[in-house]
Amino acid sequence: MLDTIDAVMAALRDNDARPYGRPRTVTAEELVDAADRFDDTGLRAMALLELMEAYEYDGERSKAPVVFARVLKLWDADRGSFGEWATQQVFWRFKWVATSLLGTPDVPLASVRRWHGEMRDRYRAAGHGLQPYYAQRFHLAAHIGEDVQDAYELWAARPRTELSDCHACEVRAAASHLVRQGDDAAALDAWRPVLSGESTCAEEPHVSHAQALLPLLRQGRLDEARSSHLVGYRFARGKSGLVRSVGQHIEFCALSGNEPRGLEILAENRDLFGVTGDPSGRLDFLTGVEVLIAGLARAGHGALAVSGPPGRSWTVDTLLAHLRTEADALAARFDARNGTAAVGSRRRDRLARRPLLAEPLALGVRASAAPELAAVPVVPAVPVREVEPEPEDFGALVLRARELQLLGHPDADRLWRRIGERFTAGGDAEAEVTGAADPDRVGTAGQLRAELAERRAHAALDREDWEEGAAELRGAGDLFEREGLAGRALAARTRALVAVLVGNDSGDDSGDGAGDASEDGDGSGDGDAGTARAVDWAALDAALALADELAAAPGGPALADDDYLVVLQCRAYAAHHELVLALPEPPEEPPAEQAGRFARTVTAYREAAAARGSVRRLTVARQYAADVAARQGRITEAAEELRTVIAELEQAGQPWHTPRAYGLLGQALLQNGEQAEAVEVLHRALAAAARWADESYPFAATYLMAGHASAHLGDTGAAIRALSEAAGRFDRKGPAGAGDAARTRLQLADLLSTADRPADAVAVLESVLADAAAAGPEDRLFAQARLDLARGLFTLDEYRDSAEEYLRLATALEGWTEDLHLRTMVAAEAAVALALADRWEAAHAARSRALAAQEQWPQTGPVSAMLRQFARLVVQQEGADGLEQALARLAEADAVRERAERAEPDADAWYLRASVHYERARAYAVADRYEEALTEADLAITAYEAGGERAETPRAEAVRLAALIEGTDLGRPAAARQRLSAAVERCRGYGLEEAAEILADLRERLAD
Repeated sequence: MLDTIDAVMAALRDNDARPYGRPRTVTAEELVDAADRFDDTGLRAMALLELMEAYEYDGERSKAPVVFARVLKLWDADRGSFGEWATQQVFWRFKWVATSLLGTPDVPLASVRRWHGEMRDRYRAAGHGLQPYYAQRFHLAAHIGEDVQDAYELWAARPRTELSDCHACEVRAAASHLVRQGDDAAALDAWRPVLSGESTCAEEPHVSHAQALLPLLRQGRLDEARSSHLVGYRFARGKSGLVRSVGQHIEFCALSGNEPRGLEILAENRDLFGVTGDPSGRLDFLTGVEVLIAGLARAGHGALAVSGPPGRSWTVDTLLAHLRTEADALAARFDARNGTAAVGSRRRDRLARRPLLAEPLALGVRASAAPELAAVPVVPAVPVREVEPEPEDFGALVLRARELQLLGHPDADRLWRRIGERFTAGGDAEAEVTGAADPDRVGTAGQLRAELAERRAHAALDREDWEEGAAELRGAGDLFEREGLAGRALAARTRALVAVLVGNDSGDDSGDGAGDASEDGDGSGDGDAGTARAVDWAALDAALALADELAAAPGGPALADDDYLVVLQCRAYAAHHELVLALPEPPEEPPAEQAGRFARTVTAYREAAAARGSVRRLTVARQYAADVAARQGRITEAAEELRTVIAELEQAGQPWHTPRAYGLLGQALLQNGEQAEAVEVLHRALAAAARWADESYPFAATYLMAGHASAHLGDTGAAIRALSEAAGRFDRKGPAGAGDAARTRLQLADLLSTADRPADAVAVLESVLADAAAAGPEDRLFAQARLDLARGLFTLDEYRDSAEEYLRLATALEGWTEDLHLRTMVAAEAAVALALADRWEAAHAARSRALAAQEQWPQTGPVSAMLRQFARLVVQQEGADGLEQALARLAEADAVRERAERAEPDADAWYLRASVHYERARAYAVADRYEEALTEADLAITAYEAGGERAETPRAEAVRLAALIEGTDLGRPAAARQRLSAAVERCRGYGLEEAAEILADLRERLAD
């Protein structure tokens, strides 16, 4: 009931604690009505100021001037009823009104300037400095594009006052001016204290993170751009008051090659299309969205379904038309009001921007929107070399594609795609073939259909669709058979036999999908492990027998040398697959049957390749042998073999095959602990694969290995880049790569957390869990992700969200039959998060669950920590009144420890005992029971002694607490200083210089 002044004031305080958004705004409007029922100027002013704040941060800025007019009326009539805070806010909010008027095109420019004059006059009359007034003049000049530099200098040269915008916001304004001047480097230098987190406020550094995104991209500072996006977008997401920032994040995605991520952000924020109370922010939002949507339209995705204003369905084309109509009209209204073309010109400049990077920037987060775009980046990879020209004559095109295919040249894929387009584009396919310049060499239309089926099989295998790939190969075999090409038919069917092995390869987790044994399958790749499938040796033996028969056919061989080698390679791959599955951990010897078969098949393959002069096939055989040697721990042998492979390929003029050898070499070096050389070699592999635009190369696995190697070397930045890229590459595989992508992101999040970048880590973990179903029922994987997310949110002081994640995890754990101790740990950590979120009823319920679970599945450390934290929070909130409850929690902690010691007499429980004494000392001190507090502190010091050197840091903290109580609260400074002197020497003896400095500083303060 809001029937008293006190009740309304209490309601205002409660509403002030709520997050900004529509519920808070509606309540603020209701509280203004409630306050108006009382003849109390102070109450009515407070209610109006609360409403104005709600409008400011809920995208309703245009309503602020009307509310502030009522505040000024109260001020002019009864300023004595305004308290100190309200008085300061009256002058502060002149700036809010100025911003609102400027950002509303229906307000004449003359009215904006009159308001500036009103602000100046009132500031002068009250004795305030005019720097904030000149700041508003600068913002006006920047908006209309006239006399900008003069206005900037008039503002920047003046000293700050108590009514100036906070330091972080002024840094943002100055940096944004430099960006508009075209000096990104200087802008980023000015932004440094804000982007680093040194200078912050309610909105900073998050708003600056959004504004700095494109300058960071243009300056090539990609790691910082990635981080600014991850951290900044988490803050802006769904906030109507930050509609401009959301648009900037969407634009960044469009210009960094992350269109699917941009569409996902658009979908998450589609309600922002309804935010109309901040026209200037709305224009920026619509323009940012248009940059994304226009780019998709240019790339030919006009029919793609996208999110737009609620109430109807949208495609790229229809949303683009809507955006252009509304945003052009809104920009024109601003320009008409201003009498300049500045607003429209800035909008046109943004729309003229094109992607800033040749390759998509790996962000480390998964985008589930528009998977067809994720699989094929809108910004395509471009070979870093001169590409093979495409012959105009169809016959010449086919013959050149076959030549390149025989060499394994990456450009063969592009030429075959073009052949497929021309062959199936309509018209008479037979005429296309017979009309070629050399029809006899081109062959029949049926042969081309078979070859195109082979290419479809290769594409399916590259995207890890093993069953489809095998089916296409069998179909190709049938088509070759019809054309009388028995050798080609045999090669295709033999490849089909081993293609299905790759997708079910539970041991070859480093490979590239070597099931396409006509290519350079080397036993390395990205594939997700599955259930092993037995090798059909009877069929492979029959294939070899038929190959030998065809090779010895009367009148000349009925199969080409390369087709014969394909059959041998398939057998070598199958033996490699079988052996890898059977290999024990080194140094145990491999099973004789599989090892013998591998040796025989690889030797036969190698000898046949050498006899036929196929360097390509010969080096693949050697790579199989090197891979097995590395898996058996014979790293030096493997590395020497791979270096020989690389040298032979370079000497033979086939450098496009070296990336896979480099990748295997890097993997072997990493396995041997040679991380520095591994990083160098893996980067060579990636560079060479990019140079040749080898679409089948296992980029994801290679980036993952590079990330691990960089992390081992302590190069955190390189590791983060590599793992982010690996996750993005796994995403391109679609559902087949989802599990690998999620696991990679868990590693990335762990690395970010270790690097003290918890906000980045949380953003990555949120993306994993947002699309958990994509990777299948991997309960443990996603349970770990949710646990990491809950802890990350806790680190960021986002206790309510942290608690919700803990509770979701607890629900998931209810179905588990193993690792039941996790229930105890999760309940304990959830209880603390709930308590810190001030949800005490739920917190106590979680505490009870944790204590009950502790009886069955002990987790003594987390449960004791929970109880100690409860004790601390209770006395912090209730002071002496909370002492009894705090002591009860600490008694529970002692009981938990004692039960654990009885169960495990040898348990090392010194830390738990000492920590409880320490918390009890703090609780007694808060309740002014200092002698008891000192006794407990001394008991803590003694208990820490049992921990040896590892306990010296917490022991030093206990000494500090004891000295504070003894010297300050009990008035015995001499004894406290003596205690501290001994502790300082002890800390220095253990090399704890920071702890020694803290204690020495306290000793000096007690001496004063």
